[in-house]
Amino acid sequence: MRVLKFGGTSLLDAGRVRTAVDVVREAAGEGSVAVVVSAMGGVTDALAAAADDAARSDQNETEACREIERRHREVLLELAPPGEVEALLVGIDAQMRELVGLMQGVSLVRECTSRTRDEILSFGERLSAVVVAAALRRGGLAAEACDARRIVVTDDRFGAARVDEEATRRRICRHFETYRDLQVVTGFIGATSGGRTTTLGRGGSDLTAAILGSALDAEAIEIWTDVDGVMSADPRLVPDAFPLESVSYEELMELSHFGAKVVYPPTIHPARARGIPLRIRNTRRPTLPGTAVVRGKIVRDQPVCGISSINRVALLRLEGDGMVGVPGIAARLFSALARSDASVVLISQASSEHSICFAVRPETVDAAREEIRREFALEQQVGLIDDLIVEDDLSVVAAVGEGMRERPGVAGQVFRVLGSEGVNVRAIAQGSSERNISLVVAAADEKRALNAIHAAFFAPGAAAASRLPAPPRQAARDEPAQVFIIGAGQVGGALVDQILRLFPGGPGGVGLAAGEEAVRRGLRVAGIARRQHLLLDSDGLGDGWRDRLEAAGRAGEGEPAEGLVSAVE
Repeated sequence: MRVLKFGGTSLLDAGRVRTAVDVVREAAGEGSVAVVVSAMGGVTDALAAAADDAARSDQNETEACREIERRHREVLLELAPPGEVEALLVGIDAQMRELVGLMQGVSLVRECTSRTRDEILSFGERLSAVVVAAALRRGGLAAEACDARRIVVTDDRFGAARVDEEATRRRICRHFETYRDLQVVTGFIGATSGGRTTTLGRGGSDLTAAILGSALDAEAIEIWTDVDGVMSADPRLVPDAFPLESVSYEELMELSHFGAKVVYPPTIHPARARGIPLRIRNTRRPTLPGTAVVRGKIVRDQPVCGISSINRVALLRLEGDGMVGVPGIAARLFSALARSDASVVLISQASSEHSICFAVRPETVDAAREEIRREFALEQQVGLIDDLIVEDDLSVVAAVGEGMRERPGVAGQVFRVLGSEGVNVRAIAQGSSERNISLVVAAADEKRALNAIHAAFFAPGAAAASRLPAPPRQAARDEPAQVFIIGAGQVGGALVDQILRLFPGGPGGVGLAAGEEAVRRGLRVAGIARRQHLLLDSDGLGDGWRDRLEAAGRAGEGEPAEGLVSAVE
């Protein structure tokens, strides 16, 4: 069993739905499959906007409903089996009448509760499942729509409901034992044990697919979207970003938390718990392999697998002399944040315990400030704790990778490149897992920081440099010191020639035998780099270095020339 989930951009119109059908047909030819669908692209946003209009009595909701109905009718007329079209359109009409009735009720009371909002938003997936199942039937597959409210059991936290995993597992297994046709399951939605409609949070269709795959012990869960896989960075901000061949569950969790929107973060837990591989693939380019998300360590040339960011955060800082050495301050602080329903993005605390700073979403700042004021009112009255300090218009940038744990100097490289770009770091956080280095910078510096860090680890030559073994802590006294020259123009070339003249012992020679220790050991030119050429030789370079450097450029994308390493843009 494979579970295939299609996002809204993969179901945008009849053409995209037809492509999704082709993907499912090919997968079904290799074994049993289940399908999870999001609402057609833009429909969830349209429903949310219509609900807001209805609450304001703007009377725009009816037009929005007509447009949603028109889109689904068009796809059905083009892709549904001809003999089914009339009955399917009757079903669509019935759902739309129900939706319009809900909107009218909201307009009358001028309020859209979270419970009613979830009911309204559920129509996107409910309509989409009907359309996709019909298209699959016309494509020759026995398929039927499955309303996830029958099989996904949640609590009543409307808008971000939590799944009752055991109850949901039982219902899913029972449903799939009963219904043998290919199931097209609505993503994003569920229901309480009492039958009230809930939603799982924006992006929740991914979670639906993971829950389904976990319950059915699927061999794989495939997330079909509009990108080639998990990218090394957001391609909208970093033009040189590229798809990753594979990432670990833990790396994907970190990247997703810090802004990589290719997968809804809660999706990862059910898959990881059962050891089910995830694969992120592009519906518009189905021949590409996408990114595999797997268990275990992934060996790479570079220590960082991806750069991610959260665009807008606020940095809050609580400090005061009364915090030093007093147990329970952090517990009280984060209890207050929990009461305010503020999710903490990043935490950093000075070793002196004099201050704690943390990043939250801007929309939660006011509630967080008020709860913290209440919690520490007595300490602030007597001057033991200062008023909360809030900095706005900031972003979090995170470098993520399993290899960072075993490679010294990664943090130094990150800070060095940001310093060279003039990017000021406001706060730093790195867990003991060393899988993530998170930095708070000004929002205006986010794009520059992302591109600088990405170039440091992924630009031509960076991967080759990362393959170099870490230098020994102290070179042997009879070995020459290795020199690497960046820039081999007129000045750099003259410097190389001068070193070779002063230390004529040849590529492996030691050179002079008097003076400073470095001079006694001699100097060995072990690497030269210029704009599109990189030449490395641990045995040292001799007088013919210019020809060898040029040969490194000519080696290009093929195999490196004998005895050297080449890297060409």
